[in-house]
Amino acid sequence: MRGHEIQVLVDAPFRREVGEEWVRGIVGRVLAAEKTPRVGVSVRLAGDALVRRLNREYRGEDAPTDVLSFALSENPHEFVLPPGGLLQLGEVVVSLSTARRQAREAGRPLLTEVTHLLVHGLLHLLGYDHESEEDERRMRAREEGLLSALGNDIIQRE
Repeated sequence: MRGHEIQVLVDAPFRREVGEEWVRGIVGRVLAAEKTPRVGVSVRLAGDALVRRLNREYRGEDAPTDVLSFALSENPHEFVLPPGGLLQLGEVVVSLSTARRQAREAGRPLLTEVTHLLVHGLLHLLGYDHESEEDERRMRAREEGLLSALGNDIIQRE
């Protein structure tokens, strides 16, 4: 079986800070850890202006945010695909401007923050949410487990 199809776009102002292959590596490892069958995922790393516009258009909130997830299905595991079919999970959009501010405020490297946001966004695509306290505990525990499993080798570029 071939690997996941991971499309990554890092907007021009941020290409020196975050590489597309680095993002693909994180996404691939998260999908593997979640034992996700072969899927397609898109990731975009952009600035606050785009993320604010998307947040306004799709969530009704006129403010930038750190990460948005646009799942193509509420439960990706319920789809039946034809042989060789590829399930498109959706898209994760990270604001690198907001990630940079959050990293600075927390005193951690930018790539550590971006890793956390990618994991969070991917978990949303995989059906996790934080609407209830129980769901939030479950999602946070999975995030922490994945971040721990990713370890320093994924963040060694910092």
